[in-house]
Amino acid sequence: MSVAEVKEYLAAYGLSQKVQEFDVSSATVELAAQALNCEPCRIAKSLALLTPDGPVLVVAAGDAKIDNPRYKAQFNTKAKMLSPEDTLALIGHAVGGVCPFAVRDGVRVYLDESLRRFDTVFPACGSSNSAIELTLEELERASQALGWVDVCKAWRDEV
Repeated sequence: MSVAEVKEYLAAYGLSQKVQEFDVSSATVELAAQALNCEPCRIAKSLALLTPDGPVLVVAAGDAKIDNPRYKAQFNTKAKMLSPEDTLALIGHAVGGVCPFAVRDGVRVYLDESLRRFDTVFPACGSSNSAIELTLEELERASQALGWVDVCKAWRDEV
């Protein structure tokens, strides 16, 4: 998938005009925060994981990390990140641009509680130099998230 496909996908939600593209990389939380001039915790990173039921995206705050016991309680399996090759093949986006928009069929999207601290967050848009600022309601709707989960740690230490 590409930023053009993500823009086309987001057009159905009236959000395509909000996509930002940069002359610099936004492939990591830190680089995205620099490109957007925001706090790293407000970057909504999409973590690509594999469950026995198929691929899952957990969209979490930039300062959050998967908490293995919480993840296992939620998904009944140990957290297993996808390789870069599997991420592209199963999710449809390359690492650095993974987002919850215009993903392959069968990808289940969940939003982590770590995002609820913010009015708006910045997920990527299918490339390593793009992002969009969305309210949590817009993110939930446009990502077609199946729900909110509480599977991350580290961010609680900062609040």
